[in-house]
Amino acid sequence: MKKKFLALILSALMILSLAACGGNEDTAEEPADDAGTEEPAGDGQTYTVGILQQMQHVALDEATQGFQDALTELLGESVTIDPQNASGDSANCATIANNFVSQGVDLIMANGTTALQAAASATSTIPILGTSITEYGVALGIDGFTGTTGYNVSGTSDLAPLDQQAAMLQEWFPDAQTVGLLYCSAEPNSQYQVDTVQKYLEEAGITCTQYSFSDSNDLSAVATTACAESDVVYVPTDNTAANNAELIGNISLDSQTPIIAGEEGICRGCGVATLTISYYDIGYKTGEMAYEILVNGADPAEMEIAYAPQFTPKYNPDMCDAFGLTPPEGYEAIEPAA
Repeated sequence: MKKKFLALILSALMILSLAACGGNEDTAEEPADDAGTEEPAGDGQTYTVGILQQMQHVALDEATQGFQDALTELLGESVTIDPQNASGDSANCATIANNFVSQGVDLIMANGTTALQAAASATSTIPILGTSITEYGVALGIDGFTGTTGYNVSGTSDLAPLDQQAAMLQEWFPDAQTVGLLYCSAEPNSQYQVDTVQKYLEEAGITCTQYSFSDSNDLSAVATTACAESDVVYVPTDNTAANNAELIGNISLDSQTPIIAGEEGICRGCGVATLTISYYDIGYKTGEMAYEILVNGADPAEMEIAYAPQFTPKYNPDMCDAFGLTPPEGYEAIEPAA
């Protein structure tokens, strides 16, 4: 009995000794289960980003994809992205923006002018990055805009050189005497573009007339009038026009009135030529800007609006064939939509 008791005492002492050795930081280390693995970007923090896309069409879709790809590459599983599409309805834009605010997202990406305006109205504290915005001063009503907003908004612009687009129209149609400028009156950046292009064309002695439609309901009638009364029609980067480009294209073909478009997606549906940017690229740049805000603490109030690094002259082979036009040298063919 005594031997059994002594054995129990010795066993207990050994257990206590081992426990003491295991707690000695100088002689024992935790096993390196994660050796060789890379820490998530942002030191393990997680982020939620809401995407408010104004409507669905090729250009906006590409910008959204570029943004998502950039954030996924930079943050991996550390970021949750919630894409929402307002289907061209300004009330939907406001509802989605307010929902993002109530959810407490870390950043809102607003894709399209109406989306940006809704997000800016919904919050003055959550960082907002716009993309596919032509001119931020016009979109946000900032007088004397110099490149930064001074508050919680920054982003990327899809503005192409409007003087070069006016020159492109003259290059393709040197005998044109009347140009119709077709755009949606609900989009202030469209008004800015047609005003600017009109100035350049009128300086060249071309008569210009603006044809504005309020939404998709009166677009067909207005486009029909514009084509009937013009030698050439110019359509700027306009979301409503982009969403109805094939309709405009059919009217153009029926009247045999060619169209110069503000960007590739519109040109694919209705134009003969464009000077365009890559919407995927500006979306990707917007994602990089989001990373700087979320992880490195950049202040959107002080972030310069970023612009596309290059502009590419392109032509629509189908439309050129229909009008019997031969593209000038230096133009790339627009690939058919996937």
